[in-house]
Amino acid sequence: MLPAADHLLRLLGLERTAFRRHAVSALLLLLLFLAFRLLLRLARLCWRFHATCRRLRCFPEPPRRSWLLGHLGMYLPNETGLQDEKKVLDNMHHVVLVWMGPVLPLVVLVHPDYIKPLVGASAAVAPKDELFYGFLKPWLGDGLLLSKGDKWSRHRRMLTPAFHFDILKPYMRIFNQCAHVMHAKWRRLAEGSVVSLDMFEHVSLMTLDSLQKCVFSCSSNCQESMSDYISAIMELSALAVKRQYRLHQYLDFVYYRTADGRRFRRACDTVHRFTDQVIRERRRALRQQGAEAWLKAKQGKTLDFIDVLLLAKDEDGKELSDEDIRAEADTFMFEGHDTTSSGLSWVLFNLAKYPEYQEKCREEVQEVMRGRELEELEWDDLTQLPFTTMCIKESLRQFPPVTLVSRRCTEDIKLPDGRVIPKGVICLISIFGTHHNPAVWPDPEVYDPSRFDPENAKERSPLAFVPFSAGPRNCIGQTFAMTEMKVVLALTLLRFRVLPDKVQTEPRRKPELVLRAEGGLWLRVEPLGAGAR
Repeated sequence: MLPAADHLLRLLGLERTAFRRHAVSALLLLLLFLAFRLLLRLARLCWRFHATCRRLRCFPEPPRRSWLLGHLGMYLPNETGLQDEKKVLDNMHHVVLVWMGPVLPLVVLVHPDYIKPLVGASAAVAPKDELFYGFLKPWLGDGLLLSKGDKWSRHRRMLTPAFHFDILKPYMRIFNQCAHVMHAKWRRLAEGSVVSLDMFEHVSLMTLDSLQKCVFSCSSNCQESMSDYISAIMELSALAVKRQYRLHQYLDFVYYRTADGRRFRRACDTVHRFTDQVIRERRRALRQQGAEAWLKAKQGKTLDFIDVLLLAKDEDGKELSDEDIRAEADTFMFEGHDTTSSGLSWVLFNLAKYPEYQEKCREEVQEVMRGRELEELEWDDLTQLPFTTMCIKESLRQFPPVTLVSRRCTEDIKLPDGRVIPKGVICLISIFGTHHNPAVWPDPEVYDPSRFDPENAKERSPLAFVPFSAGPRNCIGQTFAMTEMKVVLALTLLRFRVLPDKVQTEPRRKPELVLRAEGGLWLRVEPLGAGAR
């Protein structure tokens, strides 16, 4: 090592003293050791990757574009991509292996029997994958969507009471009110005739309006004029979608130096300021009055999501921190408005396309509302709308708001046929693929509400229909979402006839954070007379 040290000192133009020779020799030895360790780690990584590839050979895969691109660019987030996925499903009915580039394998599950081992695994064994969800963290924090391990388990237990029937029942009044506001707006726009409207635009504002009331007890009148808070939520959703399709922006230090990254930060600040202020004020009132007096003052009023979280305690009597409450409130606002608006928009599209089903739903609603002075649905009415519920479920099957969810398992997952998904591999539960799998659903492209007749449903696996995912990490707010969809759809059909748009007869689907339509989902709405009941 000394000759090398002498050569380096000569190159640097330094005098060769004994101390310098030994110091440089030690430095070179350290560098050599670090390089050896790096090479060893790289060799181990290559060996593990090679071993994983060998274990994945048992899974079928569609033809690749090339060894470098893999299947990248073959399954685009648009109508063409969904059609290509459907072609794959015609030949591969259980599990599919796809490659994002040369080194990232994804195991896609498209059959109830193959989904079962994954969704049935504990949250510790099958946590959500950060590659697909991580960029939402600055906005949503460690809420239920993004948290994992013990923190997720603790929060899930503490949040479950927030979605109990006793808490949800008073929200019926809010759902009715927000639907009234949207319908009054439609009547003004229609002026007694027929008007063409983008369902996603109007229904999204309605769901944001109802969520803000249910979460914060805040009336922002956002269906008429958007507040800074509502504008920020819509901007964050749009920016998150935009970032999804720019792979180089997955790196935070790149993204936050772009104009979009700076806009994302500003919108996050706006949302967090609003949520923080509500929590601080509510926490202060709770401490000043005490829990008993505070709850007494709430009698006769709706207990909102923030109220429930402030009162929540775990098994050790510990409360959620303000930061935890903010994360859960922001997560509920994010997950609640887009998914429900997507579900509602697509069921309206299907009922416009099939007027015989629309009329049957309308008759069912009219029967429930017969003899009432107020056009408002009550909690007990929801069980009196079986056919309407079947239409909603069939639409959620055909157009699932969330088309896939991802997991990265911490253990090997054994499939029913004996094949094994190696730990560390990203698994995609394709909700769209499962719902359109011809081995599970005969004629999957046909809209047929009778599939969800209780007698027909007995013959199917419960995992054949998973619009809200399934297992320990299923959607905690699914009852909330289904309740809102039933109320808004029933009141819409009571007051309007929904017709296909004359220009956009067959919308092109666009899977983003939720399933949308390119250029919006346009339908014509025709106000019905007061005697329609």
